[in-house]
Amino acid sequence: MRSRSSSNASSISLSSDSPAMENTQIFVKLLNGETIPLTLPPNTTLSTLRHLISLRLSLPAPSFRLQHAGHHLTSPSSPLASLPPNATIDVTIPVRGGAPKKIRCTFKDCKDQAQRIVGDCSFCQGQFCGKHRMLEDHKCSGLEDCKKESHERNADKLNSERTMVVKGI
Repeated sequence: MRSRSSSNASSISLSSDSPAMENTQIFVKLLNGETIPLTLPPNTTLSTLRHLISLRLSLPAPSFRLQHAGHHLTSPSSPLASLPPNATIDVTIPVRGGAPKKIRCTFKDCKDQAQRIVGDCSFCQGQFCGKHRMLEDHKCSGLEDCKKESHERNADKLNSERTMVVKGI
């Protein structure tokens, strides 16, 4: 069941010279879920309806779409008389975006997808594919630092494991 508002502020009607029996009532469901009843003459076009809704929503007419029964209403010159009486038209906004972009290898001229976690280089902050993930393969600018750091780490480990000769026993 539709809830109908008796307030004059929420209903819009266009006056015409034709009798009230020929006018068509439709319902427009807005973005916030509010439903507005409209009484329109049969010769009202889709572009006129879009203009009325754009005034109500304070949005430019190209920024929203109108749908009826899951189908987009696209032809601006088509009369609304083709819609069944008491039809509900949904106002929708097109959603921009999509799936997240795939991360590509940052090695020059390589367009392969970068490997997650193992393809991240902590020395040059690059993201690399399986072929270029090793420091030597992507000619990392931090390769010398890496070798020096590794050498120091190994030297510290060897010094900590060195046995001491205790004299005097």
